[in-house]
Amino acid sequence: MPTGSRLPDLGRQNLDDAQRAVYSAITGGPRGGVPTGPGGSLHGPFNAMLHAPWVGAELQELGAALRTRGRLPARARELAVLAVAAHHRSGFEWWAHARIAADAGVPDALVDAARSGTGPLPDDPVERAALVATRELLDTGDLDDDAWAAAHDVLGDAGLVELTTLVGYYGLLALQMRVFRVSVPDGEADPWA
Repeated sequence: MPTGSRLPDLGRQNLDDAQRAVYSAITGGPRGGVPTGPGGSLHGPFNAMLHAPWVGAELQELGAALRTRGRLPARARELAVLAVAAHHRSGFEWWAHARIAADAGVPDALVDAARSGTGPLPDDPVERAALVATRELLDTGDLDDDAWAAAHDVLGDAGLVELTTLVGYYGLLALQMRVFRVSVPDGEADPWA
């Protein structure tokens, strides 16, 4: 378990049936590459999901839907997630999704802009709309009529439902990781230190 975590790591061998089902859905599902530790323990938000599998099962399914079945392009999605991670100063969320963003081809300058909340905006209209709307949601908790119209023109109804769900989901994970003191994996640099 990373230093300071408030929840004990649950290795594969210590799981009950409900926890095993959540573990299997996370590690065998479409996410792939979920970081594991000794005994197969899960890092990041996933260990918490095992502690309350009746909630964790649904939570991991929502995350899988957003990551693998959503309609937002990967780059737009990851820019929004990075903006959420930066807003909440969620080290693990940033650490994990900066790598996913790089794999999706998000340029370093846009990753840095998502982190700082300033700097260049994406040229792609969907990426730009997703990032601008996410920043507005994080700053105000709403989209005023002008922000709504600008985002809606590009993302449409379904895209805005997906984006607001994504912002809420990753905000929830950031909250849990803060409360449970989940840090970046041992040996990795905390982006907010």
